[in-house]
Amino acid sequence: MKFTTYLRDGAPRLALVEGDQLIDLNDIDSGIPADLRQALRSDINLPAAARAAAGRAGRRSSLSSVKLAPLVPEPGKTICLGLNYFDHAKEGGREKPDYPWFFFRGASSLMAHGEPGVVPRVSSRFDYEAELAVVIGRKVPRHVKETEALQYVFGYGCFNDMSVRDYQKRTPQWTIGKNFDGTGGFGPVLVTADELPSGAAGLRIQSRLNGQVMQDANTADMIFSVAETIVLLSEVLTLEPGDVIVMGTPAGVGQARTPPVWMKAGDTCEVEIERIGTLVNPIVAEAT
Repeated sequence: MKFTTYLRDGAPRLALVEGDQLIDLNDIDSGIPADLRQALRSDINLPAAARAAAGRAGRRSSLSSVKLAPLVPEPGKTICLGLNYFDHAKEGGREKPDYPWFFFRGASSLMAHGEPGVVPRVSSRFDYEAELAVVIGRKVPRHVKETEALQYVFGYGCFNDMSVRDYQKRTPQWTIGKNFDGTGGFGPVLVTADELPSGAAGLRIQSRLNGQVMQDANTADMIFSVAETIVLLSEVLTLEPGDVIVMGTPAGVGQARTPPVWMKAGDTCEVEIERIGTLVNPIVAEAT
């Protein structure tokens, strides 16, 4: 089952995706919250409610005819991993980490499929990072067991963790280079966990810049799996419905190339994950 979030009158709306059509679930059943995060936080069984709603007559729209929003427009937490593929750690001159390099993203940095990634005025070192995003569906108990961790995952999507590299390196913490506006591509669809291999492992993941393959790897190559990551986070904090975990990027980023490859206005960046979909973002310069 696939879901998306689109905009109607400027407000994000939860929709079920069937083929190239979307169904606004709240239009059909007012008991289904119109917002994905609220729907996950409610007591309803969202897949069952969506399946029932889709069976009734209701307005359908073409997916290509609507403006999308980030899958979770305002996550309670967006927790990202750095250096979670060994080859990416190696190309950055680092060893395999013993513990994930966690950092947070703010909601204001997120944008949807089709929205532009923004090269900031203050930097030209604008890089791409193809990543798997995990959306939490139920509150995760503290100190959860690894054998139980995946039952709290609702689904998976594509993420482009666009990075302003010189700002990322200005401090020991990466947060400032990861939170420019218009740098966190998230979409276009959220695929429920039951549609994919356990932990979304074994899926091909690629980034393409202007059609050229830049990254080409497999989610099986992640150092810390989705389940392991949830366990480690549960030692520290409470993961809640609608929280997002972004699982790191493989080798092939622009800063590690000779010469470096930086995204610029007029480019198009794609992130494709097997059985999930393709996130596409044009690149523009920040307005003056």
